[in-house]
Formats: sequence, C-alpha cells, structure tokens
Amino acid sequence: MKQIKKILIANRGEIALRIMRTAKKMGIKTVAVYSEIDHDSPHVDHADEAFCIGCSELSETYLNISKIVETALRAKADAIHPGYGFLAENPLFVQACDDAGIIFIGPDARAMKLMGNKIEARNFAKKINIPITEGVTGSAKELVKAAPKIGFPVLLKAAAGGGGKGMRIVDDPSELEEAIESTARQAKAYFGDETVYIEKFIEDPRHIEVQILGDEHDNVIHLFERECSIQRRYQKIIEESPSPTLSPEVRMKMGEAAVRIGKEAGYNSAGTIEFLVDKDLNFYFLEMNTRIQVEHAVTEMVTGIDIVEEQIVIASGHPLRIRQEDVRQKGHAIECRIYAEDPLNNFQPSPGKMSLYKEPAIPGIRLDTGVIGGTEIKSSFDPMIGKLVVWGDDREEATRIMVSALQDYIIHGIKTNISFVTSLLQSKAFVSNSISTRFCDEHLQGLITVMEKEKQAFPLYVPIAGYLLSSLTNSLVNSGEKQSIWQRIGYWRDLMKIRLTAGSEITVRVNRKGKDLFDLIFPDGSYSCSIESWKNNRLAFTFNGHDYVVYVSEGTNNHGFVSAGGFLYLIERADLLTETVSAASLDSSGEGGGHITSPMPGKVTRINVQEGEEVKKGKVLLIIEAMKMENMIAAPVDGTVNKLNVKLNQMVETSTALVDLEKRD
Repeated sequence: MKQIKKILIANRGEIALRIMRTAKKMGIKTVAVYSEIDHDSPHVDHADEAFCIGCSELSETYLNISKIVETALRAKADAIHPGYGFLAENPLFVQACDDAGIIFIGPDARAMKLMGNKIEARNFAKKINIPITEGVTGSAKELVKAAPKIGFPVLLKAAAGGGGKGMRIVDDPSELEEAIESTARQAKAYFGDETVYIEKFIEDPRHIEVQILGDEHDNVIHLFERECSIQRRYQKIIEESPSPTLSPEVRMKMGEAAVRIGKEAGYNSAGTIEFLVDKDLNFYFLEMNTRIQVEHAVTEMVTGIDIVEEQIVIASGHPLRIRQEDVRQKGHAIECRIYAEDPLNNFQPSPGKMSLYKEPAIPGIRLDTGVIGGTEIKSSFDPMIGKLVVWGDDREEATRIMVSALQDYIIHGIKTNISFVTSLLQSKAFVSNSISTRFCDEHLQGLITVMEKEKQAFPLYVPIAGYLLSSLTNSLVNSGEKQSIWQRIGYWRDLMKIRLTAGSEITVRVNRKGKDLFDLIFPDGSYSCSIESWKNNRLAFTFNGHDYVVYVSEGTNNHGFVSAGGFLYLIERADLLTETVSAASLDSSGEGGGHITSPMPGKVTRINVQEGEEVKKGKVLLIIEAMKMENMIAAPVDGTVNKLNVKLNQMVETSTALVDLEKRD
C-alpha cells in the first residue's frame, strides 16, 4: 500500500478548500497552487504550503500539466487531487503523474480515456447492453447530414465536456451548422478537444445520476442517486437526494446499471454515472464523470460517507471499506448552487467585489464555498460562489430549511441567483415535483414575475428607512472610500431633507427626536422609527410600530445595498456629491450609434467584422468570454463599423469601448 502524507490540490476555490478539510482530518498535509490573480483566495491561506504558478491565463496556470507536476515534485507531495474541472478528466495529466511517480487521486488513465470521452462512453455502454439515446458523431458536414435522421430537436455536445459546458439544444435545422461551430469552439477552449456529437433530445427529461466508488481490487458499489433536473444553460443549480421521481424498483435497476458500468470499465475511484429518465421512468445512459462531482455533498449528507476520504483511501491502494449492503439513504438533502449571475438578464455572470458577505447562521447546514467577506468574484473563472446544502427528515422539511438558509444568506455588491432559487423552491412545480431539465427555460419568466410581484408587495419604505437609519448613526460599516461631510462632522441639525433614488427619486425629511429616535416624513405621511441595534451591517429597528431586521452596506458613488424581506435593494443618496463620474457609453443592447462596451470583464475570443463594414441590427460583432460563458456582442442598430478598439485575446473591462458604430439612417 502507498502512504500519502502530502497532497497537492490542482484546483482552486471551494473544491480546494473542501479537499483540504478532509486531508486535515486524515492528518495529511496540503499544497495549494494559484495564479497571480488568485493570490488572495482563501484556498491559498488554508493550505500548509502554497505556490504561485503564473499569471491569469488558464493555459499557463491551472491547465499547465508540466508546471503543476513540477510544483508537486518541488513540494515533495506524494499525490495530486485534481478536484473537478480544469485537468480532472485529462488522461494526459494522469499519465504525467504516473511518469513522475506521483499518485493521482482519481481513476487510472485507461478508465478515464474510456469513460471520460462521451462518444467512447456511449459506445461502451451500448456494448454492455445499457440503454442509450440515439446519437451520431463525425465532421460538421456529417453531423448536419445525419441530424434529420435522428429527428429534431437534437442535443449538441462536446465529446470531452462536462459541467454543462459545450451543450446546446437545436430545434431548427438551419441553426445547426452555426451551433456546431460555436460548440466546437467552446469545447476547444474549455477541454482542449473540439470534437462534438449529436444525440436525440428527450422531451421533458429528468436528469438523475448515480454515485459510484470502485477500487483496484475489482470492487464497485453505488451510493444511490441524486436528482439534478433543475438546470439553467444545461448546468445544474439544484440537486437533491433521494430523487422524488424514482420508484424503489427503478432506483434499484439504475444502481445496478451504474455498478455494472463501473465493473466492466475497471473503474477505480469516485465517479458518477448520469442518466436521462423519461416520463415513463425509462432510463438512458447519458455520460460518466470520471471525477468527484460538484454536487457530491448531497450524497454525503444522506449516506454519511466522506467521498473525498474514500478517494484518498482507494488511491492509496486499499480495498473499499464499505459494502453495498451497508449503504443507506437517510432523510433528504438539497443543494443549491449560489452563482454570481443575474437571472433577470438570462443568467449573465456578475463578477465584481462584494460589499457585504454574510453566511447563513442556521445550525446543521453545510456551505462549501471559496469566498470570504471582501472577496472579488473574478471574471476568469466559473461564477459559482458556493454550494449551500441542507438536510431534513423528508423533502418538505429540507425545502423549508433551505428557504430559511437562503433568506439568511446575504451578498451585496454583485448580482446573485439567491432570490431566484428561493422562489423556485417555493413554486408549485417544485413542491409537486413537476419538473424537468427544461423547467428554467420554460418557466423563467413566470418565476421572475412572481419574484417581482413579491418584491413590489414588500413595503419599499422599510429598506429606505433601514438605509437612512444606518446612515444617520454615523457608523456605517463598509462605507465608501470617503465619508460624506455629515459623517465627518456629525449631524447637527434636528431636521434635514434627504433625496434618495430607489427605482424612482423620493424626498424624505428626517426629524431627529433623540439619539436613536427619528420621525421619517415621506410624501404620504410621517413614520416613527427607533434603532434597536446596529452591528456588523445588521440593523434591527422599529418602523411605525413593527419590528424589522435589515442588512446594509455601502459601495461607491453613494450607492447603498439593503437586504430586507428576502430581497436586495439598491439605494442612492441623491443629496451627496458623487466623487467620480464615468463617461456614458452605449450598451450592446442600446438603440443608437456610438461606443459599444462589454457587458462584463472578459476576453475577446472572436471578432466577426472589419472596420468600414456595413452591418445589420443583430449581427454578432464579436464574442467576449467571461466566467466560462460566451457572450455575443451584437449590433444594436444598422450601421457602419467605424473602428475596432480591441484585438483578439485582449482582456477587456465593462468600461472598454469595443466597437465604434455609426448608425445608418
């Protein structure tokens, strides 16, 4: 047996921290690697040792096999854990570890090659009589020719993909060729392999996966299933175990099928067999992830098994310590992935610096995250902030605990999906389990409408009052770089007039009646308020006889953020001078000519036009890649490209003028 005393973690963020927790529990030292832009990330501080491996480019850092292996040798690490993403499913990385005499905590290269490529895995599953959906691979021309035989809609996939990247549903044959090109480009960028294939798309499917463990001694077991049907952009956002969809008979058959795949493949680590399940509970092999999954925590919560610990034990050469008959599902677990993204804007990533970060203070919950207060969510990486996981005796209790935890999860300064997943969990469709992988696509607008109605029903005066009261205490936490004149000299007037912008401008007169007593005079009348406590951005106060708790933080340019009633409000003091003024420019969705700016920080990965070219409205001018997502920058009007201000592979900010476009009359 091999003894592992030190592990290098070839990853970042929450999965790096999660692996470190188990390693520490096992008495194993850890080594972190990081890019220069990640120097302040928590995983760097939590490791026993940390090494910088380059600047911001992924190809030079987290995807650089030779550099990571060299660092492991320099640190005298016995093993490398790849986490998920990056190099986790790259057999060349496994081979490089083997050649260097370093233990790779994952499957061997043979099993990874067989099951890590979706096309090979489908062929393998078909050979051992596991049901699969109809599909085809080949060149772009061959795919376009074969698609009508399969029948639209078809699902286009990257052969080496994972995490929902490089997937697209194509309903219209005329869109297939462009979709193949886009998917191949993403596949090349993310996985280093541009091979794509198509398969028949099952209408309203369920996405259910089975966790397996295999060792070097031909033992394979399953740890039951996870339901992962709630997705956006083909990427999971809510997972739960056990699946509320499966019957006991189907659950048993899927577990047996997963174990058979693992045994026939000679699989020797933690892995996941993913299935599609139709409305008649027929299941079809989808793919295998030859690594630990993002959502592994759900399985750990219901089985009590530390999957990372089992990975390390297996990699050390030990046989499985768990028998199939010992594995039980207890209770119900739900995981919500918390993303820096804007559900109101097609889930566009929302990188930036948080002005407030407060984790939910509810006993028994689990939060796997790679951020702390003040962390900047960088555009170079996936926008996931963390994974919130709860456990209950049954699905109803777990849902109730999750909603409470989400409402107590406070993030300011960037947009997140917290309110969206909260609304989704409370929807009739989720409660009744009337969902599919297309749920978010088909019900997004309805969920947004419900969210907006609930926010409108909450009294707006409460967050406005909370912001004013915190501001008037002369101790606002996390204020902007410079205090206002009132904060510097103190409030010397008994009556002041303040203008606020909270969707629309409103004027409030403030009458101070005592140290913590105020009358706030709104346009429709006067309201008495008193401050009960104000600490760590948490304000408890009474407003017209009712008790409220809000969280307040302040960004730049007099913008304040208030969490109240489960919603986030942006409020601006219009009575203070703004320190800086940014030049106005045309957004890519605007209706006039001028500068077209990037919707977010990112990298220019494609330029489709030349200076002097005439373009029609909707023409894709260029593509910005940010947070593992391609953003098409389209012409907002018919016009002429006067100037291209960026070059291919250039990093851009939201203030960068990408294209000068002259509107055509």
